[in-house]
Amino acid sequence: MPETRIHLIAPSGYPHDRMAMTRGVERLQEAGCRVSGLAVLDRSEQRYAGSDAERAADINALATLDQLPDIALAIRGGYGTTRLLSQLHYDALRERLGDSHTLLVGHSDFTALQLALHAMSGLCTFSGPMLGADFGAQTLSEFTWRHFWDTVRSPSTQVEWNTAPGAELDVEGPLWGGNLAVLCSLVGTPYFPAIDGGILFVEDVGEPPFRIERMLYQLQLSGVLGRQRALLLGDFSKCRPSSYDNGYGLADSFEQIRRASGIPVIDGLPIGHEPDKFTLPFGVPARLRVDGGKAWLGFSGYPHLSP
Repeated sequence: MPETRIHLIAPSGYPHDRMAMTRGVERLQEAGCRVSGLAVLDRSEQRYAGSDAERAADINALATLDQLPDIALAIRGGYGTTRLLSQLHYDALRERLGDSHTLLVGHSDFTALQLALHAMSGLCTFSGPMLGADFGAQTLSEFTWRHFWDTVRSPSTQVEWNTAPGAELDVEGPLWGGNLAVLCSLVGTPYFPAIDGGILFVEDVGEPPFRIERMLYQLQLSGVLGRQRALLLGDFSKCRPSSYDNGYGLADSFEQIRRASGIPVIDGLPIGHEPDKFTLPFGVPARLRVDGGKAWLGFSGYPHLSP
C-alpha cells in the first residue's frame, strides 16, 4: 500500500485538546500516512483556529499546492466555517480538485464547507471522522477507523444498520447532508445546493428536541424535505428535553416531521458526534433499501485513493 498523504485543514475551532490532536497525528503516521499542515495545530484566535484569512487560505491553498494531498482532513468542528464561504476561490478549487483524487473529510461545522463546495463548485466531499475527536480519541473506534479506510480505498461502498421495524423502502438519489443546524443556517443562500430526489442525512449535538423539530420544520417549510426521497436520522447526541417539555422528546419531534413532510424518515444511521460513524460521500448516486428493521445504503462515483 503506497504512503497516504494527509494534509490538515482548520476551518473552524482551535485545537483545544492538543493531546487528542497529537494522538491523531501519531495514529495516522503509524498507519503509514505522511501528515502535513501541522502548523494549524498551533494557531488560535478567540475561538477559531486562526484568523478568517488564515483559515480560508488553508482551503484555497488546495488549488495551488504543487502536490495535492490524498486527503485534506479537518482537525475539528465547532463554528467558523460560515465566515469563510465568501472568501473561497470556488472556480480555482473546481479546476484543481474536480478531476483529482483528493478527499476532503470532516463533519459537524465542516458541513458548511461541504454545502458550499457542492453548490458553487460541484465538488464531492466526505462526512466522516476528524483528527481530534475521532482519530485522536483516547480509545479509537475500530468501527470508524475500519469504515473510513474501507470507503476511501474503494470506488463503491455499501453500509448497513439496524433501524425501527415496519418501514419498507427502495429508492435511489444523490446522497447528501450533515449537521442539521449548519444545514438550516445556509438555506436560502447561494451556498445551499439545490438537490432534488435526494437521500438526506442529518445529525446534531446539544440541541433540545424542540429546536431539532424547529430546524426540521425549516427544511420542510422551505421545500427542501418535500424534494427528497428519504430523510436519514443520524445521532442526536446530548439532545435532551427539559422538565418543561412535559414528556415531549426526540421521538415526538421526529414523528411530527414524518407526518408533516410525508417522506420516509429512517433512523439509526451511525453518523454524527458519537464514536462510531460511517464515512459518507456528499452528492454522489446512492441506493437506500429498508426492510425488516434493516437498512442498506450503497453509493459509488466518489473520488477514492488510487490502489
